[in-house]
Amino acid sequence: MTISKAAIIGRGAVGLLYGSLIARNIGPDAVEFVMDDGRYARHAGEVVTINGAPCGIATVPASEAQPVDLVILTVKAPGLDDAIDTMEHLVGPQTRIVSLLNGVTSEERVAARFGWERTVLSVAQGMDAVFIGADMTYTHPGEIRFGAADGTAPGVVEDIADFCARAGIAHTVEPDIRHRLWTKLMLNVGINQTCMAYDGTYGSASEAGSEQNRCFVAAMREALAVAQAEGVGVAEDDLSQMAALIASLDPDGMPSMAQDRINGKPTEVEEFSGTIIRLADKHGILVPQNRWLYERIREIEAGYAR
Repeated sequence: MTISKAAIIGRGAVGLLYGSLIARNIGPDAVEFVMDDGRYARHAGEVVTINGAPCGIATVPASEAQPVDLVILTVKAPGLDDAIDTMEHLVGPQTRIVSLLNGVTSEERVAARFGWERTVLSVAQGMDAVFIGADMTYTHPGEIRFGAADGTAPGVVEDIADFCARAGIAHTVEPDIRHRLWTKLMLNVGINQTCMAYDGTYGSASEAGSEQNRCFVAAMREALAVAQAEGVGVAEDDLSQMAALIASLDPDGMPSMAQDRINGKPTEVEEFSGTIIRLADKHGILVPQNRWLYERIREIEAGYAR
């Protein structure tokens, strides 16, 4: 099946980045953003920019949306339940689903509603998109890595790979996508939470010998231990590669949770240290760095309204 039309739920940094590539390389009619009606009303008239240029992609209220060939989820974890409700308007018999949420649990929740046969396991990595206020900037578009889950129907992965190729989206089909998901979770546990807790950047978290760098690496190493206990072969080489990836990004850039701190938005801490702590307890693993990060981030969130 050739994918002709995609709907993106989540008009944040990741959604804007990949939406702009689809519009540029396939055409503006090939993609739309879809919001629940209440959110659509709140954002009516808002002008969002991508690298300084107004975003020309249409935004549609869920009540007017029609089924599409591909749904791409780019919301933050706290908004997933609402996004799944919004998807009811978009999922038809042949619709494929890609979830680019951080963590390792979103696909299970999506598949519970819409079925594994149409859903792939996926992760976005390597982009340096920053979304502050209504302005998104990026220099590195990163890539999407995805692969079949146990229940994914034949042909679905190939359909999505074909669409990414036509859209100019760098992508890799992974034979062991679970390993890639856990490698990305390990990275997020380190970089996202460290930059949020310290109000840091890619550069400050990568500075050798700094407190932020020690926190970044220690949190990742705890996640590595939990992954191995879960039967996923994440290794020290993966940790080193993720640290090198962050060091290669714009030193003034920052991950999404640091942007949440600036924008006063709820974070994905439950998907990161929350997941690591829960699974560490199951396996009897000590994770003091992630426990400290969890408490510190919750403290910062609690101070937003003050």
